[in-house]
Amino acid sequence: MRIAVYYLLFALIATLANLGAQDGYLRLHRGGWAIPLSVALGTVVGLVVKYVLDKRYIFRFHARHAGHDLRTFSLYAAMGLLTTGIFWGVEAAFHFWFSGDDVMRYAGGALGLGIGYLIKYRLDKRFVFTGDG
Repeated sequence: MRIAVYYLLFALIATLANLGAQDGYLRLHRGGWAIPLSVALGTVVGLVVKYVLDKRYIFRFHARHAGHDLRTFSLYAAMGLLTTGIFWGVEAAFHFWFSGDDVMRYAGGALGLGIGYLIKYRLDKRFVFTGDG
C-alpha cells in the first residue's frame, strides 16, 4: 500500500511539473507551434522528475555506474513512449473537443497522464528496474 501511495504522490508531482512547464512555456511563447512545443517540454520535465523519484523511492534502484544509470533511464524513457502516446492523445482530444480551451486541455493532459502512469508502473517493474544491465 505504501508503494501505491508514493507512486500516486510522485505521479502528481510529475504531472504538476509537466503541466507547470507547459504553462510557463505558453506564458512566454504563442504561435503556431507553441502548444506542441509546450507539451514536448512538459513531457521531458515530467519524465526526468518521475524517473528520479521512481528510481529512488519506488524501486529503490541503485545504478552501478553512470553508464548503467543511462541505460536504465533509456529503458525508462522507452517504456514511456507508449504511455506518452496515451497522454498526448487524450490531451489533444480534449484540446479539439473543447475548442482550444487551455483549462480543458490541461484536464485532458492530467487524465492522460494518470492512465499512462498506471500502465507505466507495470512496464517499469517488469522491464526497467530489474537490476540487469
